Amino acid sequence: MLTKRIVPCLDIKNGRTVKGVNFVDLRDAGDPVELAKIYADTGADELVFLDISATEEKRRTLLDLVMRVAAAVDIPFTVGGGISSVEDIDNLLLAGADKVSINSSAVKNPQLINDASAKFGSQCITVAIDAKQIDGEWYVHLVGGKVPTDINLFEWAQEVEERGAGEILFTSMDHDGVKTGFANEALEILSEMLNIPIIASGGAGNMQHFADTFIKGKSDAALAASVFHFKEIDIQDLKKELRSQGIAVRL
Repeated sequence: MLTKRIVPCLDIKNGRTVKGVNFVDLRDAGDPVELAKIYADTGADELVFLDISATEEKRRTLLDLVMRVAAAVDIPFTVGGGISSVEDIDNLLLAGADKVSINSSAVKNPQLINDASAKFGSQCITVAIDAKQIDGEWYVHLVGGKVPTDINLFEWAQEVEERGAGEILFTSMDHDGVKTGFANEALEILSEMLNIPIIASGGAGNMQHFADTFIKGKSDAALAASVFHFKEIDIQDLKKELRSQGIAVRL
């Protein structure tokens, strides 16, 4: 049985880790290199590093910071933000990333998914999808959630898989930072319609929320930020709780 993964997320702005609610009202959460090392040492299965202002500021991801984080950890490390070409991906993998996460650029140029997975292997390519529910339908949003589209979440997720993505990181903008649980109904639909792993993001507030997304949402991994950054949940305690509920995790 594949173990479920616990994935802390480092949202980076101006070289610092930040966290907001519904993608706004950001507050400082600490030094990304220090946090990354703590998470690697305390049982995180993977790390995600998102340079959240790179796309909006039309610049590339901070390579120097990627190198410093990569040097500090010994667990798989995914980097996203401002990636718009195969060359960008190559540079990040050379800087120490194990995987990259593409979001807005994948929507604008879907062929990038095909080209990247063909060159580097699908296991290196995560497609992040930020979506919001409007009148009962889920719609994809771009540029850190600031630009709405008329693209349906589930149709886009299916296309992403067909084009060669190795996994999907789905963030519910409605649930982001509010700590009321993950968007498990949407996650269950994604998990049942796709054959690639789904990372749940947005909504973690307590340990049961993680259990629920693995059981009800059928997620393969759960990503969270503030509950880990501000020491509301200890990763080892979380994993023990999950195991007590019969959920396979790596201790």
